[in-house]
Formats: sequence, structure tokens, C-alpha cells
Amino acid sequence: MLARRLGASGHAVRGTTRNPAGLSAIEWAGAEAVLADPDRVATLVGALEHVTVACILLGSAVGSPEQLAALHGSRLEMLLTKMVDTTVRGVVYEARGTVEEAVLAGGAQRARAFATGASAGCALLEADPSDLHAWLEDAVEAVGRALAPD
Repeated sequence: MLARRLGASGHAVRGTTRNPAGLSAIEWAGAEAVLADPDRVATLVGALEHVTVACILLGSAVGSPEQLAALHGSRLEMLLTKMVDTTVRGVVYEARGTVEEAVLAGGAQRARAFATGASAGCALLEADPSDLHAWLEDAVEAVGRALAPD
């Protein structure tokens, strides 16, 4: 739904999935589909080509506590470091979901630090993902905030 809304607003949208079966759903939503795995940061780097805003929507990712801590910790840090040398000028970080609150808070801090260091925009997506309407509205607004930092 987010891809459709952003596309309708004139944005070119690229979406990633680690599961090949998910590629068609991304394309159906109107986005360019890319097979990539956030646990393998190198697979995401190519997907950042010509991207202005990267949406990191992993607030309800699943895995062991250790895997989730790495995903929002060292893996996120590595991804953000690689973004410095790309066209990415803004980040939307999903700071609410089913992942432990402290883990998400650490990820949000990393996203803010990237934005400060790279002179980029950063917007936190803080709507409850179980309220799809509110989440979608906040996500669209967050992309706008990341494009036009204060």
C-alpha cells in the first residue's frame, strides 16, 4: 500500500524482499522489486542506486532476540555507513512495531546519527503498525519529512 501511495504521488519506488516469492507482490504494488536480505548488507547496496529516501521498515521483523538486535544494531550501522557514498539523502526508520522497544530506540538513534553525519534527512515512523490507516499516513508523511529536513 505504501508503494502505491508513493507511486501515485510521483515517487519512483523500489522494494526489497529476502524471499523470491515476494517479488511479484512488490511488483503488483507498483514498485521495482529487488531480492535483498538485510542480514546480508551487501545485497542491499545495489538497491540504493538512484535512491533519494531509504525506508527501513523492520519494526516488526521476526527472529531471535540476538538476530533482531543485530538487524537494528550492527547490520543497520553497516547499511547506514554504506549509504553515505550513495544518492540517499534521507532515511525513514520504523521506530515502532513488535520488535523490543529498546532495540528500536537504538536503531532510531543510529538513523538520527547517520542523518547528522551525512547532512541528510531523518524521519521516524512511529505510528502503530497494527493501525494500517494511521501507519500508512505516517509513512507517507515521513517520506516527505525525510526529503525536507528542518
